[in-house]
Amino acid sequence: MKPADIQALQRLSDILDLLRRQCPWDRVQTMQSLRYLTIEETFELSEAILAIEKSELKNEDEPDAATHSQCADRNTQLMKELGDLFMHLLFYAKIAEEEGRFTPADIFNAISDKLVDRHPFIFHPDSYDGESWEQIKMHEGRKSVLEGVPASLPSLVKAVRLQEKAAGIGVDPTLHSPDGSASTPELPPTHTMAESEPTEESFGTLLFNLIHWAHDHGINADTALSRANQRFCDKVKAFEQQ
Repeated sequence: MKPADIQALQRLSDILDLLRRQCPWDRVQTMQSLRYLTIEETFELSEAILAIEKSELKNEDEPDAATHSQCADRNTQLMKELGDLFMHLLFYAKIAEEEGRFTPADIFNAISDKLVDRHPFIFHPDSYDGESWEQIKMHEGRKSVLEGVPASLPSLVKAVRLQEKAAGIGVDPTLHSPDGSASTPELPPTHTMAESEPTEESFGTLLFNLIHWAHDHGINADTALSRANQRFCDKVKAFEQQ
């Protein structure tokens, strides 16, 4: 970090210390009381990142002064959302230190150690034997490659992460129905995935129409995907046991 970065971080830390002592709201906060607020901040950051992407794509199509101004506004919003989330993380670290759990330095050293351990091909190339990312993480004491996927993740995000994790150990991501029948139902007539090169937009349209198709057939798409996720977890665990 540059000296200016360290100075700015110290300023934030000092401000939080002062608020913790003198602000009625900050003084009574706990990890539990901050948790749902942090979730909200995380989603706000996600929206700011998506807005940046949308703004940059528009800038390519309409390179005018107004569009450039919008990009600057998006960058400012992204910076603010990163600041909000960073403040939350530092707040948690200070609360943990107050409670005698660990210090901010413990946090920074722990994540540094993890990064070194998970990149043996960079930090220990002489002893690296070609293990995949997921196989390397299993050395941390995990019993399953899926342990790093929070149970409370939204079902769609969870499906993406489960498939990414399983691919790391060579599990076929295909999932069949419990009765063994084909896993792909008759798709809505509006889909175009087979007619042209798939794009993010065409896939998004297909996914949206699939949810509508499920609704028309009395199926809750989120519940259906959650149960499919669980079946896939069972499949991965059976693979690991073998």
